[in-house]
Amino acid sequence: MKNKIAILMMSVLGLGSLTSCVDLDSDKYFEDRRTLESVFTNRQQTQEWLAYAYYFILRENVDVGNKSGSFYSCFDDCVYYGDRDSKLFGDNKDDVRVSYNSYRMGLYEEDFNNYVWQMCYKGIYQASVFIHHVDMNPQMSETEKLDYKGQARFVRAYYYWLLLRKYGPVPIVAEEGVDYTQTYEAMSQPRNTYEEVVEHISKEMIQAAKEIQYYKRDQENSARPTKGACLATRALAYIYAASPLANGQLKNGQHDTKLVDDKIAKDFVNKDGSPLLSTEYDESKWARAAAACKDVIDLNQYELYHTNKSTSGTATITPPDDGNFAKKNWPDGWADIDPMLSYANLFNGNVAIQDNPEIIFSRVDNMCRQNDYSIESIVLHSMPVSCGGWNTNGLTQKMVDAYYMNDGTDVPGKDSELNGGNGSERVKGWTTRQDYKNKKYPPLRANVSLQYANREPRFYASVAFSGSVWENAGHPTQSQRDKQIFYYRGGGDGYINAFSYPRTGIGYRKFYNPNDYIESGHSMANIAAKPEPAIRYADILLMYAEALNELDGKYDVQSWDGTKTYTISRDIEEIKKGIHPVRIRAGLPDFAETDYLDKNVLRAKIKRERMIELLGEGKRYYDLRRWMDAPVEESQQIYGLNVFMTEANRDDFQVVIPTSNLQQTFAEKMYFWPVTFDELKRNNLLVQSPGWRNYD
Repeated sequence: MKNKIAILMMSVLGLGSLTSCVDLDSDKYFEDRRTLESVFTNRQQTQEWLAYAYYFILRENVDVGNKSGSFYSCFDDCVYYGDRDSKLFGDNKDDVRVSYNSYRMGLYEEDFNNYVWQMCYKGIYQASVFIHHVDMNPQMSETEKLDYKGQARFVRAYYYWLLLRKYGPVPIVAEEGVDYTQTYEAMSQPRNTYEEVVEHISKEMIQAAKEIQYYKRDQENSARPTKGACLATRALAYIYAASPLANGQLKNGQHDTKLVDDKIAKDFVNKDGSPLLSTEYDESKWARAAAACKDVIDLNQYELYHTNKSTSGTATITPPDDGNFAKKNWPDGWADIDPMLSYANLFNGNVAIQDNPEIIFSRVDNMCRQNDYSIESIVLHSMPVSCGGWNTNGLTQKMVDAYYMNDGTDVPGKDSELNGGNGSERVKGWTTRQDYKNKKYPPLRANVSLQYANREPRFYASVAFSGSVWENAGHPTQSQRDKQIFYYRGGGDGYINAFSYPRTGIGYRKFYNPNDYIESGHSMANIAAKPEPAIRYADILLMYAEALNELDGKYDVQSWDGTKTYTISRDIEEIKKGIHPVRIRAGLPDFAETDYLDKNVLRAKIKRERMIELLGEGKRYYDLRRWMDAPVEESQQIYGLNVFMTEANRDDFQVVIPTSNLQQTFAEKMYFWPVTFDELKRNNLLVQSPGWRNYD
């Protein structure tokens, strides 16, 4: 380790807001170099060092964000963006933009917009230096130093989690970091196996949870990790390790081996031929994943956020009586809550993060608001043109069909174009003014397709169907409020010979707040800040159910702190503990008892529940890969409505057709992202991800 290191002096110490969005280069701002001793014996400079360790967790490393370098975190086979659909790199090969089609077709190059690797290892280095030197600070209490050390350890392990999720097996570097002044040969290090990285994350997160002093942070420190954030990240790593991609691939019975082989595991080896992915199935990995989820649950710090019914005693949308949940109050039922607002308010900025018991880890609003990385930018790009938005983000018909009817049944015509569903036909007809007056199909206004009637509450919180309402309640101009938006050709928000229209005729409103508005110039100034739901409790609950469902045997697994031993098995009552809260908050009935008895049936239902509940939160892209469902799901034609029809032909507008200007496919190389040529040159023992080119 060098004796002298440059340090970035940052003004923000509380980390309620981590950093500004400028290019932060310590050498650029400081000519002098401070010794480690001077830095870590000064309270402020020590805090600044830790703050800089957090910096690399932003931008391309956000869990939930819009386009730019984070497009894979929110855009998948369910959510798309329609701008940037010119040729891949525009007129400039160095252009950082990429179209949805190019991204979904795997047409980007190895060096394209691929900064995550470098950012993560810089963050690992920064955090490692802090961990090894913070104890020398005489101006901090021992408790404070321990908490800070735990924060740095969390951040370091979280970088490994981000690397694992995107690149798979990666090198675990020496804790003091890599000396980049050495020759390429001297600093070369091969990838560690997938399981070694997971176990490293687990070990580090356990230690971080012991060092961190808080189960909950105040508003000023809301972006700092808690004990729960450490354990939740550990659970994520474990469930990825248990999933088919890293666990014997096709030997766990989830796939027909005639359809897919285990070529990815055979190809992903180090230069000495040692395998990086497990080739043998180990059921106990699911038990460890379930136990890790239970560790989070048993903290008793988290619950699903919910909004009570209004003082009138009525909900925005009242689900039909299921004979069970409808008759009970929260948390055993939905009788006293508003399911739609419970889900919508979780994301739209109506609830401050310190008042939200569901969010386990978040970058809060450290998302660089004024660019394409932020959640506010998702809203800007989703809002209709007539509301001042870009009108380019939307949903596929596949996603619309995934939502249940309000009684828990499938929508008529579900996936019929994909040779799925039950063979039923889509509903025809339209709502009337009298229907709206009589509140027959809440929240639908008049002239809306009956295909959108009587759907589950989460549907109305997330889907901007033609005829939905954008409230714009905060807009100073009365005429700009409460706007019913249609996506017909020629109507201003529908098809035009440019990019500002939803390609499928179906918009996207998750994260939109009814008070959000755009006054002029596509400004995000009047769009409410949205806390990033990087890890939330609903995800942990669904992972718990998923892991338990895969078990045939019974396993004894120690808790994270060694204070108790869990007996883990496919216990249906325990599985329900993971599923029931999510279904109740959504205003949906329970699955049938026969569904719980059949592992394959329940697996499909859990996957669908994740698809709906976690829409646009950076989960599905990676879920499809860890499940090895991507070769099927991401090779399907994208469908939407017939956007070329005008309002005069509204029946034809609602006909589902292939969306020719949205494309996707899947190839083996798309399981993991490539490593850049620069990194491969720097480390001659590092192998490229399967299917991608080497630099030589």
